[in-house]
Amino acid sequence: MNIKGYSLIWLGLSIALNVNTVQAEEASGPGFGSPDAVENTIRDDREITGAIFDKRLSQSWFDWKKQLEKDHGLSFGLDYSGVYLKSSENGASGDDNAAGGMLRFFGSWELTGRGTKNTGAFVWKVEHRHKYTDNAPQAFGFDQSIVGLIEPPFSDQGARWTNLYWRQRFNDGKSVLLGGFLDATDYVDVFALGSPWTGFLNLAFSTGTNTIYLPNDAALGIAGATMLTDKMYIIGSLSDAYSDPTDITDSFKRFFDESEYFTSVELGWTQGQDRIYFDNTHVTLWHVDKNEATGAPDGWGVAFQYITLINNNFMPFIRGGYADDGGTLMEKSIGVGFGYQPVAGRDLFGVGFQWGVPNEKTFSSGLPDQKTLEVFYRFPLTEQLVITPDIQYIKDPALNTTQDSLWIVGLRARLAL
Repeated sequence: MNIKGYSLIWLGLSIALNVNTVQAEEASGPGFGSPDAVENTIRDDREITGAIFDKRLSQSWFDWKKQLEKDHGLSFGLDYSGVYLKSSENGASGDDNAAGGMLRFFGSWELTGRGTKNTGAFVWKVEHRHKYTDNAPQAFGFDQSIVGLIEPPFSDQGARWTNLYWRQRFNDGKSVLLGGFLDATDYVDVFALGSPWTGFLNLAFSTGTNTIYLPNDAALGIAGATMLTDKMYIIGSLSDAYSDPTDITDSFKRFFDESEYFTSVELGWTQGQDRIYFDNTHVTLWHVDKNEATGAPDGWGVAFQYITLINNNFMPFIRGGYADDGGTLMEKSIGVGFGYQPVAGRDLFGVGFQWGVPNEKTFSSGLPDQKTLEVFYRFPLTEQLVITPDIQYIKDPALNTTQDSLWIVGLRARLAL
């Protein structure tokens, strides 16, 4: 990695570690992480209300969990998600559908500073990812000749880690430091509607809009964030770029011996730390080192986002990015859309449109620009079971120049316990 990359990341981390005089609002919301960060997921699951069948599946179970967190600072969640995708066309494999599931066990144990804003916690997430059909949903996009991934976490990887780290808050909760095995999508270019479990299915509307290199989650690294003022914040990270989440013991050797890193720094503006999910304008810079073993190229890029929440139910957004190699899917992309929630914490209607130029260094030159339209509607059937019908229209799938367009319909379900 070059000197500029190191300077960039350590500038962000040093600020996160040393700002002690910021006068920011008290953080009562999600803070710096994405909807899929463990502690945010636990909190969001707890706050689901107004389901069609307004009953918890086992109230005594949730009462026990609540008491466990109160007495010992230990909170955890267990969920199972499944997704089914059906295309209007047969893919390269001859199939027109894909389905898969995922079991996750995750939690946070506050071990220091309980009762204060400066808590320290051990955070974990372990998963089992499996497919129901010949194709896993993660591979379905490329099978359909699309430059992109549809429901990228839903692979056939089997048992694996995603998180195993220490989270430390300080500076009255206005700053945070993470160290251990991290998931970059928890803190890089965070987008409220970008979760593949609760938001858009297509990666085009998630971290980086297909223009950021994303290391495998459970990558050994460090990340830090802080409020610089009551409205300005900065986030920085450094992690192993080529980790194997099924064998995290190898990451220590890779991190210290190979020194092939993914780094990022983000500068953003928000209405307040407690609204960082919903009112957020930011610019993210990133860099990835070359992988000497496989020849995967180095590269860098920039991503941006504007998102705001109007009347607590309408959330328009503009997102995009540019990549200079780095093995990304897209070289340039821009996406627009909105989320609409008639009742806070309940149903969510999402619409997104993305235009992207495939990265000619990853694929080949002369591929057509690809356009993606996605519409989904998420609703809680019970307070633990959430259903999301989804439909996507792909115009000019870039890897099939004879196909003008295709339709993909999907159905996702998530049961949280």
